[in-house]
Amino acid sequence: MSGGAEDPRIVRSRALALDAARRVFLDAGYHGATLERVAAEAGLAKRTIYNLYADKDALFRATILSAIAIAEDFTASITAEVRTVHDAQRDLPALAARLADATLLGPALALRRLVIMESIRFPELVVEYRAGAPEAVMSALAALFSRMSADGLIRECVPRVAAEHFAFLVMGADLDRGTFSGEHPSADRVRTRALAGADAFLRAYAADSG
Repeated sequence: MSGGAEDPRIVRSRALALDAARRVFLDAGYHGATLERVAAEAGLAKRTIYNLYADKDALFRATILSAIAIAEDFTASITAEVRTVHDAQRDLPALAARLADATLLGPALALRRLVIMESIRFPELVVEYRAGAPEAVMSALAALFSRMSADGLIRECVPRVAAEHFAFLVMGADLDRGTFSGEHPSADRVRTRALAGADAFLRAYAADSG
């Protein structure tokens, strides 16, 4: 039957498989992961995994693409949120904390490591990941700082440079550490450093008083 809704059992199996695959790939890497282990982790029959995904390459691609879709949803919410920023002192620290939480806590940081680790085998996934998450966030921040500068809320600036300064001050050091060492900061540390970064940005980009 064409055009009908997908069998809910298949939808559920796919969700279980992708969730398990994410855990297995993050734990074992691409080379150490097997479809058999994913099946066991998901509580599914091996045949079910093979019916959903032809091979490990297909499952890895699907896993990363599902993570990119989640990142794109977050990026869309951040893009909407920056449009509501009107008071630099009040709104930028809150934006900083939300951005750092989403990037450094949960699976996002580990998935970033995984994409980088497998960049030679899957270069197109790196391109898609960057376009769907980091670059889109930078573009949204640049648009925000362009508007804030034009409105006199911060000093005159190069918007893209201001966006990069903001992102690095808010989370850059922990993002680098997590990407290359696998270190995951605590929630308290993430929030404290995000707010300190926002404060440093506000002092550096304060609107001219004259």
